[in-house]
Amino acid sequence: MSGDAVPPVYREVVERGLWFEEFEPGTRYLHRPGRTVTEADNVLFTTLTMNTQALHLDAAWSATQPFGERLVNSMFTLATIVGASVAQLTQGTIVANLGFTEVVFPAPLFHGDTLYSETVVVETRPSASRPGQGIVTLRHTGRNQRGLEVAHATRSVLVWFREAGERQAAIADAATVAGAADEEANG
Repeated sequence: MSGDAVPPVYREVVERGLWFEEFEPGTRYLHRPGRTVTEADNVLFTTLTMNTQALHLDAAWSATQPFGERLVNSMFTLATIVGASVAQLTQGTIVANLGFTEVVFPAPLFHGDTLYSETVVVETRPSASRPGQGIVTLRHTGRNQRGLEVAHATRSVLVWFREAGERQAAIADAATVAGAADEEANG
């Protein structure tokens, strides 16, 4: 085989999360790499979400408060620990995010801290009203570089069973190909 030759493709592998049947209660997933949080992350997220809390934005004022410095916006922390789980757990297999319970921030996160995320599968059950789909309860936890828990939340998601999800993926793929062909034809 020459140096420029591309070997034939024998199979394709698509990055995806887990089908309902693959979630096992009691399994813990460690989501890596961690995410070192910068001042820019915090200020951008805080202002983007219209949260004008001085504790996130005003360094001089925050220096006079109990923690002595600005805190990372807790909604950024929550979004990051959930976001870190997507590729490993729900990428392309989720139908809907159903909600959160028990959202807790036991310790602050500061600029320069590295956030490490993990998820434990708490419970699974088939949906009573949506054939081919099931409800998975997850507990997401975020820890800083010292192992101190800075956030946890329990989250319920609706995910596809494999057979129904693969059917849905085929429909989506066909629609994507058709849309691209229409776009190309219409210039």
